[in-house]
Amino acid sequence: MNVNQQPHMASPYGQPQPGYQGYPQPGYGGGHVPSGYPAQYAPYNGPGSAYQQVPPQGYSPYASFPSKTLATNLVSDLSSSSPLDLGIRGPPTSGAPPVSGAQNYSQFGQGETQNGPPPMGAPPQRLPVSQPYTPAAVNLSGPQPPYGQQFGAPPVSMQQMTNQMASMQVGSTAPSPAGPGYAPPSVSQAPISAAYTPAAPPTFPLTSTAPTQPLPTEAMAQAPPQSYYGAPPPAQQPFPNAVPPFSSTGPTQPQAPPPVSQQSFPQVPPVSQPPFSTAPPPGPTQSYGGPLPPTQPSFQRPLLPTSQPSSFPGGPPPTSTQSQFPGVMPPQPPVSQPSPYHSGPPPNATGFPPQVGAQPRPPLAGMQGPTMTSQGPTMASQGPPMSQANHVPPSQHGMPPSPTNASLSGPPPQPGMQGYPPQQNGAFGQVRGPQPGYSGPYSGQPNYGAPPAAPAPAPPAPKRLDPDSIPSPIQVIEDDKANKGSEPFTTGVRGQAPPLVTTKFQVRDQGNASPRYIRCTAYNVPCNSDMAKQSQVPLAAVIKPLATLPPDETPPYLVDHGESGPIRCNRCKAYMCPFMQFIEGGRRFQCGFCSCVTEVPPHYFQHLDHTGKRVDCYDRPELSMGSYEFMATVDYCKNNKFPQPPAFIFLIDVSYNAVKNGMVEIVCQELKTLLDYLPRQNPDVESNIRVGFVTYNKVLHFYNVKASLAQPQMMVVSDVADMFVPLLDGFLVNVSESRVVIESLLDQIPEMFADTRETETVFGPVIQAGLEALKAADCAGKLFVFHSSLPIAEAPGKLKNREDKKLVGTDKEKSLFQPQVSFYNTLAKECVAQGCCVDLFLFPNQYVDVATLGVVPTSTGGSIYKYTYFQASTDQERFLNDLRRDVQKQVGFDAVMRVRTSTGIRATDFFGSFYMSNTTDVELAALDCDKTVTVEFRHDDKLSEETGALMQCAVLYTTCNGQRRLRIHNMAVNCCSQLADLYRNCETDTIINFFAKYAYRSVLSSPTKNVRDSLVNQCAQILACYRKNCASPSSAGQLILPECMKLLPVYLNCVLKSDILQPGADVSLDDRAYLRQLVSAMDVAESHVFFYPRLLPLQQLDVESMSLPVAVRDSEERLSRGGVYLLENGLNIFLWVGVNAQQELLQNIFGTPAFSQIDPSMTSLPALDNPFSKRLREIIESVRAQRSRYMKLMVVKQEDKLELIFKHFLVEDKSNNGGASYVDFLCHMHKEIRQLLS
Repeated sequence: MNVNQQPHMASPYGQPQPGYQGYPQPGYGGGHVPSGYPAQYAPYNGPGSAYQQVPPQGYSPYASFPSKTLATNLVSDLSSSSPLDLGIRGPPTSGAPPVSGAQNYSQFGQGETQNGPPPMGAPPQRLPVSQPYTPAAVNLSGPQPPYGQQFGAPPVSMQQMTNQMASMQVGSTAPSPAGPGYAPPSVSQAPISAAYTPAAPPTFPLTSTAPTQPLPTEAMAQAPPQSYYGAPPPAQQPFPNAVPPFSSTGPTQPQAPPPVSQQSFPQVPPVSQPPFSTAPPPGPTQSYGGPLPPTQPSFQRPLLPTSQPSSFPGGPPPTSTQSQFPGVMPPQPPVSQPSPYHSGPPPNATGFPPQVGAQPRPPLAGMQGPTMTSQGPTMASQGPPMSQANHVPPSQHGMPPSPTNASLSGPPPQPGMQGYPPQQNGAFGQVRGPQPGYSGPYSGQPNYGAPPAAPAPAPPAPKRLDPDSIPSPIQVIEDDKANKGSEPFTTGVRGQAPPLVTTKFQVRDQGNASPRYIRCTAYNVPCNSDMAKQSQVPLAAVIKPLATLPPDETPPYLVDHGESGPIRCNRCKAYMCPFMQFIEGGRRFQCGFCSCVTEVPPHYFQHLDHTGKRVDCYDRPELSMGSYEFMATVDYCKNNKFPQPPAFIFLIDVSYNAVKNGMVEIVCQELKTLLDYLPRQNPDVESNIRVGFVTYNKVLHFYNVKASLAQPQMMVVSDVADMFVPLLDGFLVNVSESRVVIESLLDQIPEMFADTRETETVFGPVIQAGLEALKAADCAGKLFVFHSSLPIAEAPGKLKNREDKKLVGTDKEKSLFQPQVSFYNTLAKECVAQGCCVDLFLFPNQYVDVATLGVVPTSTGGSIYKYTYFQASTDQERFLNDLRRDVQKQVGFDAVMRVRTSTGIRATDFFGSFYMSNTTDVELAALDCDKTVTVEFRHDDKLSEETGALMQCAVLYTTCNGQRRLRIHNMAVNCCSQLADLYRNCETDTIINFFAKYAYRSVLSSPTKNVRDSLVNQCAQILACYRKNCASPSSAGQLILPECMKLLPVYLNCVLKSDILQPGADVSLDDRAYLRQLVSAMDVAESHVFFYPRLLPLQQLDVESMSLPVAVRDSEERLSRGGVYLLENGLNIFLWVGVNAQQELLQNIFGTPAFSQIDPSMTSLPALDNPFSKRLREIIESVRAQRSRYMKLMVVKQEDKLELIFKHFLVEDKSNNGGASYVDFLCHMHKEIRQLLS
């Protein structure tokens, strides 16, 4: 019967989606390696310099400009929003301060100033917004001691630069301490995230790209080639020819040319500038740094990242720098910059001196950069201040109010300049050397950090958007850990968003399901469908019904109501839960889902207390907890009889390839011990799961392993067209009873087929054989199939090689993701009806058509594991760990899941590895602890703010010892009539999980380009709706992001660049199909690290501490030539070793002090007797333990051929398959938003 009232019958179930695995393949190349990194990392001054590991604290995405300013206040709730000022924007609403001359940043002590202009008694004059863009001398040089570097040669006109900047001040207000874009609320309080202040860099204008600290001259010199990733700096000048960057910017401003430093982009990107140009879209002056170069090659029109040049390495720097410059820059090694060494926030972001001329930027409400996140409180909580926060109040922090035309008024602060101590090149604090498009020397450009040069009018030079000035995932993750990691998360408050998946926290169930079971895209649901359509925010829940809980949390309680079974609503069949309201003294209850009144059975009656609650409320899990289980009665069983214990059948390919690569020998040896670890309900009792064995090539061999036999018996079935099981008694046996016979069989199989010459295999009949065996035994179960090649032998389900790379990128590409025959869809339906789940282990050396072979596993709730070019020596550990976990993990069989909702919304769409025979029941032959089902909801009526919206997920399943149970998860979320409330309570990681699954399913029916375009469009609509309805008014040049969605662009770009939607030439069709199926059942934690891998700087590892070093952003600029980094994405672990890594570090890790002696083929680290080696190995093991698949270790030496694969995972950079860099995509996104708003 389904979860509804009738007895649940197992229905045939849905098709799973394919999954994927093979990142490890070399095929994955990331960017190309630049040819011999020109100045290996050092010189690259590019974006790196400003980079802080951590997002600058205040960084609004565009914080980089002091003015950043979202001049306007965001709505207070939005306050949390983070404005990125991409371009110029109008003066902050709070009132523009008078235009001031350029101020020297110097006024502020490096530590003291936040990013804003120095506090002064009198605000410096700013030029009126409308003023023409005269380059004012920006006194960047000011004291700015922090960076010795200039942006390049100091333009003569540093002074003028300054002035010019002053006139154009990017953000009118002084940057908030938090960071330019994120200024804290007007209140002087530091943003909560202040800690991140170091992040301040964002405050810098893009221009700040140049490291403030002087780079070594040679570095600077070379910088151009290297740092600029693409075009020669001069070329970049184009910005000037392009439309004046700022002109378009704020309405307030006149068309004057933007000051150099200003980041604003013209409303319309200059023609030359590609839409994605690195530079922020013209309009948006995020107030990031200086103006962007008009043309950024990076994105020419590209709506999609695709348009980007393909490889970042060779191409423009990942950041938008390269793209910014119209000209082509010499390819630079993108990351050569070590900059990123520090994982932490830059030293003191706050301390950045404001740029001269820049007005303090108003704190952006949402933008506050690192602060942002944590700042949320500041910002968000700020409330009133919040709004102001957006525009800094004139007095903020003692900074002069920004001129109305803030954006023009002063140069934005330079990102790396302020406050950070000089860093190594690339490091946070420093200013970057001349950027490709920004050389300091360019006339328009101010030299930050350099002494002011004589002001000379110069055409504004385009500036590159400083990556440290845009929202940083690391900053947000670290802020969330600091704010929410210490206290337990109690689920009793309706509509409360949980900590991020990257935060370690404890859950206390007080009436709503733990976020480990259910995560929602929004915890405030719009009250009506019009509001939902307007915002375009998807309403969905990612449900992991059997999730494993940490040891310090209690698993769901089991409730047994005896023969009468669970108490349910008469009308909608919802199960008893905390949302039911007892009335009439406890004799009846009103359903929270459909409002129907139902009689309470006499045995369940209990009196009510003075509040209307049952006296036994807290003694009954179903009345006080969000998650619990009911014992199911026989009415919930198939055919009205309790189920038999399940069976596991192992089906082993014994064709030539499988024997030759060692797979057969390894599987047989491992099964001898693994059979002792079959899943069981009670660890003290042996498992009652029965096992069976089959081997196959073109024919099938069944084995009788009855306990009474002296030797196993083989029976061969050669008629694969009509499959049947030749024996009943003796095929499925109890392990302990038949152990001797089973071990004899496992010893004999490798010997029997050692000399086989059979290369052809079948596949369809293999699954049919397992299915027939389970039918004969009248039980559910799981088939473990170990398969090596495309099934070309004559048999049902025979396939042909259809791999055709020419179809990639065409309208026919979707056919490659669809099964080539319908046979497997029909077979999957039969498997689900029987409760027969299939787990497939593939060992291919060539194309095996994963899209077709994966149909049965993904439709039955199974898993696919892929070991391309399997070699026993290097891949055995990974395979065996995957097999052990797959066999041992907790699993429920013959499962049916239904999601009920309260009146007003309903579940309309489902994503995952399952089958659906109707529109409501999700059917799974098996459901394990790693599988998720994603459910999308739509309105069918209005909701009320008082009652909120309720959902109940009920899963009926059979445990591994044959018990029938119901697991119930309840979730209540708030409803809102204001868009601001919706945007204040969303979870970006869950939204991205949903978008990825939606997009990956869409490739079955639409060209990948259309899928990418629709994703970009929906994201732009979400952010444009926020900008239009929630953010305070501000110049169109500003990019304003909601605080809780400020990472939406960076994460969405990762999805767009993924191998499924935008494959590189070296990604096989099988890998794409595999990944597509894998992602379809991923939970939020897995999809987060899959799309935005974790990059840990091991040179900062403290062996005494149990905590990990703070991660760094996924960009080559963050890598130090002297460092060693660990990167993990849930499928692979890479250990990247810099060419100049310290000998002591190498000795501690590899046992050799010489870089040249490190063996890149090693897959495990030597067990050395030193604290560093022990701690590093512990970290690798703990990271592996957090993931559902064993991650093979790959050692990548800098400049080695494997580095191309590693760079593929540096997702903030351009990818060699044409994917955009984060900076370029953010600018593109801003452009899309502006188009929607106009």
